[in-house]
Amino acid sequence: MAEFDVDLFVIGGGSGGVRAARIAAGHGARVMIAEEYRMGGTCVIRGCVPKKLFVIGSHFRHELEDAAGFGWTVPPASFDWPTLIANKDKEIARLEAAYTTNVEKSGAQIVKSRAVIEDKHTVRLLENDRKITARYILIATGGAPNHGASIPGIEHVISSNEAFHLERLPRRIVIQGGGYIALEFAGIFAGFGSDVTVIYRGDNILRGFDEDVRTHVRSEMEKQGITILTGCTVAKVDRHGDEFTTHLSNGSSLASDQVMFAIGRHPAVANLGLEKAGVAINPANGGIAVDHFSRSSVDSIYAIGDVTHRFNLTPVAIREGHAFADTVFGKREVQVDHSSIPTAVFSQPEVGTVGLTETEARAQFSHVDIYKTNFRPIKATMSGRDTRVLMKLVVDGSTDRVLGCHIVGDCAAEVTQVVAIAIKMKATKADFDSTIALHPTAAEELVTMRTPTARHVQQAAE
Repeated sequence: MAEFDVDLFVIGGGSGGVRAARIAAGHGARVMIAEEYRMGGTCVIRGCVPKKLFVIGSHFRHELEDAAGFGWTVPPASFDWPTLIANKDKEIARLEAAYTTNVEKSGAQIVKSRAVIEDKHTVRLLENDRKITARYILIATGGAPNHGASIPGIEHVISSNEAFHLERLPRRIVIQGGGYIALEFAGIFAGFGSDVTVIYRGDNILRGFDEDVRTHVRSEMEKQGITILTGCTVAKVDRHGDEFTTHLSNGSSLASDQVMFAIGRHPAVANLGLEKAGVAINPANGGIAVDHFSRSSVDSIYAIGDVTHRFNLTPVAIREGHAFADTVFGKREVQVDHSSIPTAVFSQPEVGTVGLTETEARAQFSHVDIYKTNFRPIKATMSGRDTRVLMKLVVDGSTDRVLGCHIVGDCAAEVTQVVAIAIKMKATKADFDSTIALHPTAAEELVTMRTPTARHVQQAAE
């Protein structure tokens, strides 16, 4: 009789958990994976994928407007929100089915239930109160929207979860937050015709991004009619039938048809039985504390993805899940390299970034060269749209190595993905310069910028 019911029990059927389950099963492990909601997790069901579909859909308004400059006469167009929602739901259902099929094909077993940890080798399925013993337990429960401190009227506020299922497009919406989710939904709703106001407590949006990126994105969003109010927060929300009044900390108020908070996400660690099993929480970020192999304080329990609150990006969770399975079941130790991770904000305009910001580079290196360009894209010369593209390279002035790349404009994410390969390979500015430009493209600017726009040299301490 086997010592354990399974070799691996995975809690959470998102991208990271699914990858770990499939790879572990491929290594011959007996795997069971529990998901209490829908297979695919946040990214597939109510995150990256539906968000990107909404972003694409919201672009058409601009495309129709731009067409006139190229000779097209487009009849008055209409938009139907329920059609968008229905078609999005069909696509998400298709992807969920694909996730389920791929897991089952790998040999892993799926159970539709919430699972909680009883001890270092036991989980309990709440659906039928069944206990499963496992040699290893992997926690991949991801994260959840965090509305922050409770305020009067917080019950009237929606998160990104509910935004994907609204019955109607809000004519006016107030969004609190200045990061990925807030700005992406601001662009989405504005693109579909909503009057959008963004509220952010800091002095500028996109905290942690390069300062030039932050300034450029804000300027471009404001050109599109999006109102961005910084240095204040939402203090109270009143409801009047189908309308809301949002009271701000600066004493002003706003009327809207919807209020959304996108101020961050917290690791989904509540009521998992972590305390009972002795799994430690990282006091710095509230996620499960893990080592370089994603192992928790309990040697048989691992955690990957957003629940660790390290780098909350789907591809990172996938890579961590794969590395875990290879390390524990594939007989080879694999550590995930978390340096130079590319990321994108599908705001409008789009942001793509990889490597160090100018501020980070100047803090770490004695000589830093900056190459920056700000130009009107070729499409705008005919469409007449008032928009500009930003491209910026951060270079180690001593070794010529490219430390960071920051792009704001159409297809920024696509370009950044490729540039990330060069930066990961430690390419130099000379490597960029020796690459022949692909003309006419916006990306050719990355290999044609020859003269630094700024040079920073740290003064030696006396």
